[in-house]
Amino acid sequence: MISDDIQGIGMTSQRTRDRLVERLRDKGIRNERVLEVIRTTPRHIFVDEAMAHRAYEDTALPIGHGQTISQPYIVARMTEVLLEDGVPDVVLEVGTGSGYQSAILSRLVPKVYTVERISGLLQKARDAHRRMGLMNVFSKHSDGSWGWKPNAPYPAIMVTAAPESVPPELFEQLAVGGRMVIPVGSRGGVQELKLYTRTPDNIEETTLELVQFVPLLDGAVP
Repeated sequence: MISDDIQGIGMTSQRTRDRLVERLRDKGIRNERVLEVIRTTPRHIFVDEAMAHRAYEDTALPIGHGQTISQPYIVARMTEVLLEDGVPDVVLEVGTGSGYQSAILSRLVPKVYTVERISGLLQKARDAHRRMGLMNVFSKHSDGSWGWKPNAPYPAIMVTAAPESVPPELFEQLAVGGRMVIPVGSRGGVQELKLYTRTPDNIEETTLELVQFVPLLDGAVP
């Protein structure tokens, strides 16, 4: 249950969230659990106060450090795809960013591990998670392309920044039967949202749609 002090009013009210969910449903999102979590999650606490009035527009918004909070449709779409074969016990998220995507995941799966290379963003995300009372999100300041090996293998991996090609460490940390959703493509352009599924013998690839994400960069930033 979200505490009363972050429920929002006016342009951040429950009514605006309800309208957002209807737009997502119109765009083809069908998982009602995902839609309900988006409906009841206060996206406005994951952006700067000056941007809060735009929090429930279906658009990406700047969060500083050259990064963005993803468009709600993309958050819903990637989450829906990740959960398509059932609810995994744990998800690795690469690219914590604002913390909004990991907050959505945390209300759908038992445990979320999330990695962010920019310490300033990670601290803000942790603060927002604390405000929501989320106890099942575990975060780390690190180069996301390395994944989070000690907790591997993962039945589900979500990457929220675009590499030009998938880091081999992420394939190595994907469990047999596991699913990875990741945008792949050139920096500064349009990428392809991919679903990779690991079988006992190989890795199967499916292209879902065209997307536009910030690039997945190397190195951790203090």
